[in-house]
Amino acid sequence: MDWNPAVIWLIVALLLGLAELATGGLVLLALGAAALLTTALAALGLSLPWQLLGMGVFSGVLVPLAIWVIRPRFSPRGVAYGTTGTGVEKGRTYTTLKRDFDGASGIKINGDFYRLRVEDSDEGGGGATDLPPGTRVVFQAFDGTTAIVQLAHPAPGSRASQHTE
Repeated sequence: MDWNPAVIWLIVALLLGLAELATGGLVLLALGAAALLTTALAALGLSLPWQLLGMGVFSGVLVPLAIWVIRPRFSPRGVAYGTTGTGVEKGRTYTTLKRDFDGASGIKINGDFYRLRVEDSDEGGGGATDLPPGTRVVFQAFDGTTAIVQLAHPAPGSRASQHTE
């Protein structure tokens, strides 16, 4: 097989497209598309500096296009991916649930399950890690991948303390 630059760019494009399957952010797919377009430049016989310039220009156009235009069309409305753990969830109320395969107690934040630990203000260490499903908790912070929560206190006369699931 003749290893000309067009074949090499095609292999790079295929590898980037394959790597996109592991990430889902569409950045690698955009880079793969840029490499595919660079394959056309190499097939036309342009030199390596022109191919690299073309790859840079194609990437500079396709990556922002993928991030700002295409990716939001595939994301559910109201979910701000990439913000989990930055503090935007602090103070929000969540309902606990049990994970199917191991029965761990946790909460779902932006669609991802996080094990929980109840913040214990009396002791500096850890609190309870097992709550019944449907318990209302208020998110405080993350400790690694563990969500630190407090039990939600219902208003007097409300039925919020009842388990809903």
